[in-house]
Amino acid sequence: MRVFFTKTAIVLLGAGFVLSSCSKRQQSSKTGLTYNDKNNGGYERFRQTHPSPGPGLIPIEGGTFVVGGSADQDVTYEYNNTKRRVTIPSFYMDETEVSNQDWLDYLHWINITFPQDRELYYNAIPDTLVWRRPLSYNEPYVDNYLRHPAFQDYPVVGVSWTQVQDYCQWRTDRTNENILRERGNLVAWKDLNGNGKGKNATAAAASKEPFNTDIYLNNQMRGPGIDGKKMLPDLSPNAKPAAGATGKAGKLVRPVRMEDGILKQGYRLPSEAEWEYAALGLIGNTQFENIDDGKVYPWNGLGVRSSKKATRGLILANFKRGMGDNAGVGGYLNDKADITAPVRAYPPNDFGLYNMAGNVNEWVQDTYRQTSFEEFDDFNPFRGNEFTNKRLADPTKGLYAKDKYGRPIKDPSKSNRKMKYSELIALQQAQASGTDANAAQAAPANGATPANGNTSATPPGGLRADLAGKPYNADYRGYNDTVNTALYGKTTLVNDHSKVYKGGSWNDMAFWLNPATRRFMDQDDASAEVGFRCAMTLVGAPEIHPEGKPHYSIKKAKPYKATR
Repeated sequence: MRVFFTKTAIVLLGAGFVLSSCSKRQQSSKTGLTYNDKNNGGYERFRQTHPSPGPGLIPIEGGTFVVGGSADQDVTYEYNNTKRRVTIPSFYMDETEVSNQDWLDYLHWINITFPQDRELYYNAIPDTLVWRRPLSYNEPYVDNYLRHPAFQDYPVVGVSWTQVQDYCQWRTDRTNENILRERGNLVAWKDLNGNGKGKNATAAAASKEPFNTDIYLNNQMRGPGIDGKKMLPDLSPNAKPAAGATGKAGKLVRPVRMEDGILKQGYRLPSEAEWEYAALGLIGNTQFENIDDGKVYPWNGLGVRSSKKATRGLILANFKRGMGDNAGVGGYLNDKADITAPVRAYPPNDFGLYNMAGNVNEWVQDTYRQTSFEEFDDFNPFRGNEFTNKRLADPTKGLYAKDKYGRPIKDPSKSNRKMKYSELIALQQAQASGTDANAAQAAPANGATPANGNTSATPPGGLRADLAGKPYNADYRGYNDTVNTALYGKTTLVNDHSKVYKGGSWNDMAFWLNPATRRFMDQDDASAEVGFRCAMTLVGAPEIHPEGKPHYSIKKAKPYKATR
């Protein structure tokens, strides 16, 4: 009995020490101000954390590798994957391709949220006619592939690059909305759907504006039927209660902020370099920064068959072995698939990613150019930036303008730097009045041509007069962007709508299974051989598994003590 009390006392003493140490608030190392104290202005320091990946994602530790390095031949004579060493930051990537069930979830949400908007639903439906062939009986796939439960775990196909952009935004918003409702930062699901009790449930059932991450973070989603029961305390001395937005006992509360580290970064398509790096999976062949063996495919070896005893001879991906051979011989189907296969089929690569070769090609975010590998930056390479700004409905209050779906309206960026406040206000006023802000600022009163030549007059040929004869730079984004598609389809099939896809498919030969191969298609086209998976930016330290590795010991900053 004495031993029991002794141990209990030790546990209680230790717990008291932990609580007392935790009760000491952190201080600014530069001013000495105490954080999270409402009495000194409410400066906040949030718990530093390495965020977990969003649903469906797994971490990919970045590093250096050679893009195009795994290509051992160029049978198409494209010369479009010149080898170049680059560095890829750590990121998250979907463990599997997005499936038919995943896309049906998306369609269901549109149907219940905007039941009268047939155009929105129609535009989100994949093009199931991609299965239709003049000399092939694929009509059953047209009717069944997307919706029949037998195919629910198969990769969605027939989706364009443009449709995927909308899906990524939807997935981001639904993930963050679910986090906030489960935590109590937003009204609970049962109250939102009218199953709860009380005034808040009634208000929530009547408040059906779709959640949008950007609008929420801009403090534009507040009030009865929106705020949850576990809002965060607002320590700012300038805090004012929003209508129906006070917590228990009149405490001032606020929504979640980006600084809280609660919400997830946006889902997006991976860049071409990220996709190739993740597909190659050299992490399994690396020891002390030395790569023991290169790869031609996402698995080791030069062949496409398993060398393990239990599965020896089985093909490691879903692809076409030869003309007319999609599955092998009846009675012993080698790759177990004639068209696509479930998204969790065949062994994953060393990152844990399934079907990074075969099954379906996958869209990536990049715009296609033959010489991309020669031109892009060697850190986090990407081609296709179209910088945008969120339009302000009220510049003085910083409120975003919203479209009819509750999403912020985005305009092409006018500058690659932070504008002066006067410039920002002028730009917003010009956009509100429907005029060109740059022309409005530069045009003289007498109507003469501006001295800087900055006129937005556009001749019938498509190029602005002040830009005629200047070199066309398709990758330049700004108010001087020249858009000239007059030669598209005549001398080239490549323009800013040409997007890259990679990985090979069920209907491709083994050559396309190499991660370095690349093809392109118009962003509004679709195919029965092209699907996708999402990625997400990883913020913070890039090292995924620091355990068992040497590190420098770093001392914490000493707390400041005022002299007396």
